[in-house]
Amino acid sequence: MGQPRNLVCDAVTFILLVCLGFLVIGVLTPAKNRSFLQFERFRIKPSNTYNMTIYRDELDEALAKASTENKTVIVAIVNKAYVEGDKSMLDLFLDGFWLGDDTRRLLNHLLIVAADQTSFERCKFLHLHCYKLKTEGVEFAGEKIYMSDDFIKMMWRRTSFLGTVLKYGYSFVFTDTDVLWLRNPFPVLSQDETMDLQISTDSFNSNQSSESNLINTGFYMIKSNEKSIKVFDTWYARKDSSAGLKEQDVLLNMMREGLFKRLGLRVRFLDTLYFSGFCQDSRDVRNVSTVHANCCRSIGAKVTDLTSVVHDWKRFKNYGANGTAKFAWSRHTACQNSWKH
Repeated sequence: MGQPRNLVCDAVTFILLVCLGFLVIGVLTPAKNRSFLQFERFRIKPSNTYNMTIYRDELDEALAKASTENKTVIVAIVNKAYVEGDKSMLDLFLDGFWLGDDTRRLLNHLLIVAADQTSFERCKFLHLHCYKLKTEGVEFAGEKIYMSDDFIKMMWRRTSFLGTVLKYGYSFVFTDTDVLWLRNPFPVLSQDETMDLQISTDSFNSNQSSESNLINTGFYMIKSNEKSIKVFDTWYARKDSSAGLKEQDVLLNMMREGLFKRLGLRVRFLDTLYFSGFCQDSRDVRNVSTVHANCCRSIGAKVTDLTSVVHDWKRFKNYGANGTAKFAWSRHTACQNSWKH
């Protein structure tokens, strides 16, 4: 009977000594070292409150994550009609970045703005920078045929959103998803810090300063400043008094009424040699940066003819410099026929 009692006493004595040891360590250890020991204990669960950037809202966070160091973002807007199908417009758009010269890295700065839940989920699935556009009371999911009422509403919603981006302090390149980026366009865009707006044209009149150029809002680069914000505010304010006009027509009218000059807005109109489209093909495949499926009425026709552009590009790349002399763009037959329906 004595041996078990001794074992119990020994165990109790050991536990008391251990507890006393921790008590002595706690008393003798300086406060700063105790803090270190406590941190070590919980190191596997670091706090997320340290070094955390505070964003004003989801849009600010999305812009910051996609932005370059100088606060410039590439912005594209999609809806359900642009992400569905055997080969969607968004898929073809991304193919351009994959196949283009020095374009893959630009995806790090592309923000896809989704006008509905389906397109937002598709964007997230592709692991892109995504933002869900709030469109209360308006359904933007389906295809909006060129110049239909819903098409015009969607273009004005786009204008409002992009004006907000400028007010958040971000410059941006806006691109429709029916624009193929075959080369990195930034070396061709002016690096002049005083240039406010560089905008594509349906047809270029050989003068990059001429307001007689027919502008196209499917591709442009704009700097965030007081002048550009004023342009967007004035532009959107004309929405309700411009029935039957798309936002591009309204901006063209504003320019020709002298708004750009009154504001001192410096504008460069982009040569279709570099920033081409179906309205006016680039004259030289060795220089083209982007190809826009403009002068086209439906998504299906755009996808068909842009797929031909991808094939043209691959053919040029396979031939190399020796094949340039005999290179020709494929005809944009599907887009030409889209106006007959």
